[in-house]
Amino acid sequence: MATLAPVCDFGWKAPDFSLPATDGRRYRLADVAGERGTLIMFLCNHCPYVLAVIDRIVRDAGELRGLGVGVAAICANDAAAYPEDSFANMAALAARAAFPFPYLHDESQEVARAYGAACTPDFFGFEARLGLQYRGRLDDSGRQARPGARRELFEAMAAVAATGAGPRDQTPSIGCSIKWRTA
Repeated sequence: MATLAPVCDFGWKAPDFSLPATDGRRYRLADVAGERGTLIMFLCNHCPYVLAVIDRIVRDAGELRGLGVGVAAICANDAAAYPEDSFANMAALAARAAFPFPYLHDESQEVARAYGAACTPDFFGFEARLGLQYRGRLDDSGRQARPGARRELFEAMAAVAATGAGPRDQTPSIGCSIKWRTA
């Protein structure tokens, strides 16, 4: 079932975290933050919305790093109920797609809850002091690659890197709901 992410709460501060990554390291927010901005993405391994755009996410993340924007992805889905989202499968996806960013595992789901993550993919774009400036979609082509599609995430984060401010007009991301553990 498709879920829409909420609109941007400008200036909201990024919660810190300490999570294991598929590269064997553990990362805090400060480790992934860029000098001109930070992009935190909530992804997973099995969502058709994520899989349809993963190549564009990798492209944009690589280009944003060149602009001084730090990038990390977090998988918070319940791997017991959705084994496709296990840590081993996360490592396989990161290797297969050649992620140019750390892919972090939020097994407890505490980080996803702190961020208010709603769907996969869900993008949180912060300025250099970690105030939220973008909570929108990747681009305007949806799940199907469309030549010439406006690269909304890239444009927004490039503006954040250059000016510290994101666009006031943002279209929410759409994707599969976060797979929360049952109580």
